Amino acid sequence: MTGIAVLGSTNMDLVAYVARAPKRGETVTGRDFHTIPGGKGANQAVAAARAGGDVSMIGAVGADDFGSLLRRTLESSGVDTDLLRTAEGPSGTAHIVVDDEGGNSIVVVPGANGHVTSLAPGDETLIASVDTLLLQLELPLSAVLDGAEAARRHGVRTVLTPAPAQPLPPELLAAVDLLIPNEHEAAALAGVFDPPAAAQELLRQVPEVVITLGSAGCLYAARDTPPLTVPAPRVTAVDTTAAGDAFVGALAVALGEGRPMREALAWASAAAALCVQRPGASPSMPYRPEIDAAYASHTAGPRS
Repeated sequence: MTGIAVLGSTNMDLVAYVARAPKRGETVTGRDFHTIPGGKGANQAVAAARAGGDVSMIGAVGADDFGSLLRRTLESSGVDTDLLRTAEGPSGTAHIVVDDEGGNSIVVVPGANGHVTSLAPGDETLIASVDTLLLQLELPLSAVLDGAEAARRHGVRTVLTPAPAQPLPPELLAAVDLLIPNEHEAAALAGVFDPPAAAQELLRQVPEVVITLGSAGCLYAARDTPPLTVPAPRVTAVDTTAAGDAFVGALAVALGEGRPMREALAWASAAAALCVQRPGASPSMPYRPEIDAAYASHTAGPRS
């Protein structure tokens, strides 16, 4: 089983569903509201665990009811939470508006996540014991850098989702093996709005890049290797909130199992396609048998 550590955020998602998102200064009436466990770190942990990985979560929840529920949600999907701290104060929250086309806008309030400024005792030992470390940018950059450099010291594959988009220090990118931005994040990092050109620019800083392109699939690029485009299954999106996290979690499992890149990307795309057909973040992550079935029905490749 693939060993994966996730150093990242846990948030409670407060989700309002509307026909269309409000413009600046506008008030609209929503049709539904849900409180759903999420956070990019927790989403990726649940996605990887349900896809078949042996997953441990490093981060923090608050000393509140949300924190207890976030911890239970991770554990119920098979994620080890021994190194998930409980910090004073509230848990992180994400305030999400989802429109009838499945699009979303998000405001994140870090809460307990903001207390994770560095690795704690035991974190590096855990990172050294796994195959892959998953990172995002909803924790302070100092902690993300600590995790990436620890993984580099121990020869652990480091995968970074650069979201929310922000300038990244060269020393962080130097410790990353695989960068997985969406097309908007790739443009922000590369200063180029064409995904193939952005990928080539990013390869100056990291060895491998996957740019997710929503319903158009994904683009993979590596140094001295022809780029590879993998289409996404055609589905009707209900909520795209955690699609990228579903993709990353499943891809980490597939790569840890040694699958060829094209197959791994197609399998991860099948996981993301299942995710967007369901509301919510962590609870929308598919299980391995579902991913296998979706992969088999949408590709000509062998069923895993």
